Amino acid sequence: MANTRVTNPAPSLPADTEVGLLRKMLLGRRFEERCAEMYALQKIGGFCHLQIGQEAVSVGALSTLEPDDYIFCSYRDHVHAITKGSDPGRVMAELFGKDTGVSRGKGGSMHLFDAEHRLLGGHAIVGGHIPLATGVAFALKYEERPQVVLCFFGEAAVNIGGFHESLNMAALWKLPCVYIVENNRYGMGTAIERASAIYDVAQRACAYDMASETVDGMDVLAVREAVGRAVALARREHLPTLIEARCYRFMGHSMSDPVHGHYRTKQEVEEQKLKDPIRTYFKGLSGRGVIDQAGFERLDAEVRAVVDQAVAFAEASPEPAAAALYEDVYSQPYGPYTLSK
Repeated sequence: MANTRVTNPAPSLPADTEVGLLRKMLLGRRFEERCAEMYALQKIGGFCHLQIGQEAVSVGALSTLEPDDYIFCSYRDHVHAITKGSDPGRVMAELFGKDTGVSRGKGGSMHLFDAEHRLLGGHAIVGGHIPLATGVAFALKYEERPQVVLCFFGEAAVNIGGFHESLNMAALWKLPCVYIVENNRYGMGTAIERASAIYDVAQRACAYDMASETVDGMDVLAVREAVGRAVALARREHLPTLIEARCYRFMGHSMSDPVHGHYRTKQEVEEQKLKDPIRTYFKGLSGRGVIDQAGFERLDAEVRAVVDQAVAFAEASPEPAAAALYEDVYSQPYGPYTLSK
């Protein structure tokens, strides 16, 4: 079944669903822009990795899930968290290191965790969460539950052992996990063609007889359709899929990395910005009469207000107490951890 493409035609979407995708991408973009601003003001410390330019991947993929499905992310996780349902105020408070944050101010940008919304991290170690996602998928199958797992990671993670071991087990044991490679071409500052013997990441699924697909990660509807097929396969037949979403980040690797750095040119970045997923999606919607410029501006004003409220909440939230250092060290000292039902 290697490199198969499920060709079930995607139904046309209601107008409110299409506009909802636009709103979520806009919310993610405005949230990330404020994160950059707050980082410059030293309200946010530590490392901070922004997803500006890649919103179509997270929004398109997560639009295919049920509320009780699970997701795992790498450290570029803010938009995933908000799109999955985490409160923007609590996410911003986490970035501020406040006690009201989703990880009580102890995780920061790279370690968002929200069990209520089935977000099981934010993980800083490259590829370290891929085996964890595979384990949750195993638990779901073992307990005969209908949920699926989406696991997001960058293209640099496909060269580590945990990636290969996880895909092998998922294919062998038929686990309901969809592995999504957010291929923005640069693992930190190294182009994929300099680090990988295979440029087409999706081809790696061949080794495990696993379904795979390459999709335009700058097209939210294309991502939604591709991930929708994979999620349906996982839910229906407990079969995994590897999806390569080719996208581009407009910012540097992190806030400590210049936008252009020494590994790409300003011209390259500006050319990629012409493929801005929000701009191109809005152009398509407006061309079909789904939403006009005035409607776009109303949406934009609405999400900006949400982000303003998130910043205000984070500013007003208390710092963690010193005693909190000794709390949450172990998730459950007595007995095994079980997935919430």
